[in-house]
Amino acid sequence: MATCVPMKPFRPEETRKILDHLQQPAVFLNMTCGWPVLCWTAEHLSGCLGDTLIRFRLGRKDDAITPLFETHCPYVEATVAQFLNWTQNKDAGPFSEYLFSENWAYADYKYIATLFQNQPFMFEDVQWSDFGFEGRNGMESTLWIGTEGANTPCHLDSYGCNLVLQVQGRKRWHLFPPEDTAKLYPTRIPYEESSVFSQVPVLHPDLRRYPDFEGARAHIVTLEPGQVLYVPRHWWHYVESVDPITVSVNSWIELEVDEVERVSEAVTKTVVWAMKSTQSDDNTDNWLNPTEEGDISHDENMRYVNLAVRACAQRQRSFLRDACPAKRDSSRGIKKKTGAFSIPYGPHLIPVRCQQEGTRKDLKVSSSSKCAVTSREDGAVRSDVEETTTSSSCVRLHQEERESTPGTSQSGPHDCADRRSGLSSEDHKELILSTITTNDLLDCLLHPDIISRVTELLLERHAGSQRNTTP
Repeated sequence: MATCVPMKPFRPEETRKILDHLQQPAVFLNMTCGWPVLCWTAEHLSGCLGDTLIRFRLGRKDDAITPLFETHCPYVEATVAQFLNWTQNKDAGPFSEYLFSENWAYADYKYIATLFQNQPFMFEDVQWSDFGFEGRNGMESTLWIGTEGANTPCHLDSYGCNLVLQVQGRKRWHLFPPEDTAKLYPTRIPYEESSVFSQVPVLHPDLRRYPDFEGARAHIVTLEPGQVLYVPRHWWHYVESVDPITVSVNSWIELEVDEVERVSEAVTKTVVWAMKSTQSDDNTDNWLNPTEEGDISHDENMRYVNLAVRACAQRQRSFLRDACPAKRDSSRGIKKKTGAFSIPYGPHLIPVRCQQEGTRKDLKVSSSSKCAVTSREDGAVRSDVEETTTSSSCVRLHQEERESTPGTSQSGPHDCADRRSGLSSEDHKELILSTITTNDLLDCLLHPDIISRVTELLLERHAGSQRNTTP
């Protein structure tokens, strides 16, 4: 007898329309009922992947004072079975030299198309078509496996928007809007294409060093199995695993404005390589993320710049022929047409609100569904389809972790004098007399606002020269 899959709260075309209009992070509930990927616990993946070696990044559980970038982490190549043995204090092969009680491990950003290249049928377990992206499955997705404490440094993704499905365990997301970019102290060192990192350790910020961060508007949510988080374009996020073992799957959705962003990334890469590959006394740091290739020539980077500019200019000219110029929002992205459409927030779609807008306690929102995602005692997750009973899914919006300062605006920056009141005259002297390094210079040259303006100038001049030469 065929299993009856419960009706989804939104049809694919409805979900796509919601995503087109969402301007802030939101959690979809009860949209993944019947997805086979909900069985992808670490135990299940261990059986599927067998002897396949996966690269795990490790970090100490007490390292939270500064952002732990990938350039600062040790790595091991191990199977998922060895990873699970390590979490159970058994023979763990390559993990053996790292105590599980003191370290976390993270297999992050693993392309499912690569992991399961010999098992392509696994791609169909991921069904993003339910969100209005016809034909999109695991082939365009990545897999993340970690232990409690595993985290991704706070960053924004240059390209697209993000859909994240939690499969096993829970992850806590700390999100900040694009308008708060200056308060996150952006940096491109370490360099990774399409990732702009924050210099701030968001869980333990040093407000004497990063005073503007006090005005950053945190949106915090704990994502549970079966739930899907939508992360809009250019939203900053710090992600941490809060359960013993976590598994999640995500997919970056391409946007039209990515063509412009590719020009910005090409310019950024050219400047970083030109300055960091030059020998100097302060260019001794490990500035290149392990995911990036080294030894790229300046000529090659400039070819990439020209290709990106040419492709973007051609796309823009084609767009201008077919439609009116699009308006841009404060983050320089294409402003979405809102019209009279109202986001259907409710039991199946929960907005992730700024924590400063609510009370300092967990806000629990429940909804009933015939599809229950439950956890067994061994930590595995399964999807149950029940014909007569209902269960609840919860989104916990964490709003208690940081307090706003009395007497100041909750959502805006604090008075400059208040922010810097803790600095003594000696502190000011140290700030004034400190030596400017190559990285300091790059932080200014490659600030997102500066790169956006450089990109605009390049496109204006390139498009103009093309128009003048076109018969």
